[in-house]
Amino acid sequence: MQKIKALLLLGTVLALLMTACVATAPSANESESSETPAAEAAATAAPEEEGTATGPLAGVCPDPVVIQTDWFPEAEHAALYQLLGDEYTVDTDRKAVNGPLISGGAATGVGVEIRTGGPAIGFQQPIKQMYVEDDITLGYVSTDEAIFGADDTPTIAVMAPLEKNPQIIMWDPETYPDVETIADLGEAGVIVNVFAGGTFIDVFVSEGILSADQVDPSYDGSPARWVAENGAIAQQGFASAEPYTYENEIDEWGKPVAFELIHDAGLELYSQSLAIRAADLEELRPCLELLIPMIQQAVVDYAAAPAHANAIIVDAVAQYNDFWVYNEGLAEFSVAKQLELGLIGNGPDATVGNMDLDRVQGVINKMVAAGLDINADLQADTIATNEFIDESIGLP
Repeated sequence: MQKIKALLLLGTVLALLMTACVATAPSANESESSETPAAEAAATAAPEEEGTATGPLAGVCPDPVVIQTDWFPEAEHAALYQLLGDEYTVDTDRKAVNGPLISGGAATGVGVEIRTGGPAIGFQQPIKQMYVEDDITLGYVSTDEAIFGADDTPTIAVMAPLEKNPQIIMWDPETYPDVETIADLGEAGVIVNVFAGGTFIDVFVSEGILSADQVDPSYDGSPARWVAENGAIAQQGFASAEPYTYENEIDEWGKPVAFELIHDAGLELYSQSLAIRAADLEELRPCLELLIPMIQQAVVDYAAAPAHANAIIVDAVAQYNDFWVYNEGLAEFSVAKQLELGLIGNGPDATVGNMDLDRVQGVINKMVAAGLDINADLQADTIATNEFIDESIGLP
């Protein structure tokens, strides 16, 4: 899924490059957060002695904690940027954002480095990059990637910052007023333009939601065909981006699109789980027991007050000065849509960041049924765990 996302966004942003507007001023204020056990530990840590880092993570976690993302900074990654205070730096050569790791408004004793994915790592999937650079602590790994990589690049997801995958199939509501779901597109025989190789397409064809003859795997990420055909085709995208850009930044279109989440159509994978290399579990266990609740709280804090993290994201993208652009309007739309659709949300209970292992097993089963080349005996608890989740932390 990360590979598809990278190619999708690459084509779209190249088409928008000449007209996009990027705001660069970071916020000076951090959002307030309710205290959790991990946050209380950070807030009550002993004063730092000269030359010695102190805090709940000092000597427990790697310093810095290195997190490999799947793309340039964007609001879908905001829980990570919420861990930064105002004293962050942007490394434009390495495309990484660094700073003291903050929780509950206090330093934790270690730093955090958030690395850009996509072209910055040669479009390598984070799950593979984790096995190239052994200093990566956590990487974004989607459920289907973890399933495909279970034998060669085994990982264990330890938290899901996003509850739902933002990937969608979209269509023009004026052209297809009676279409409400992806299954309706299938029944109507509408051509669905997608990148080749997506897990969801294989599953949907296997399940009869779409037919193979209506799937066109020639999508290149550009809006050109959609515009040229005046919305006669359906197309893949992301709920937290394309509806905004197509209505507000593509002058040739300039109107709303309709869509359904891949998640709501039946493939309920976690798209940006934070995962570790499977072999690192015992070594990282003491760190993860403290760190993961801090990231859970960062999700809650961002949902309540997104301005600080959004400002860092917009500022970092501006400093990178690459083809990828990201403005305040898109960031604000993204977080609003994430909350509206439950992309950011609690798990199957009142806890944020935990994973439903039955749901993970369901993805495995669907991929097996679709005839994909995976280990048919794979079990969900091999690739995901809720061991480090603080069940008291959740969205209101």
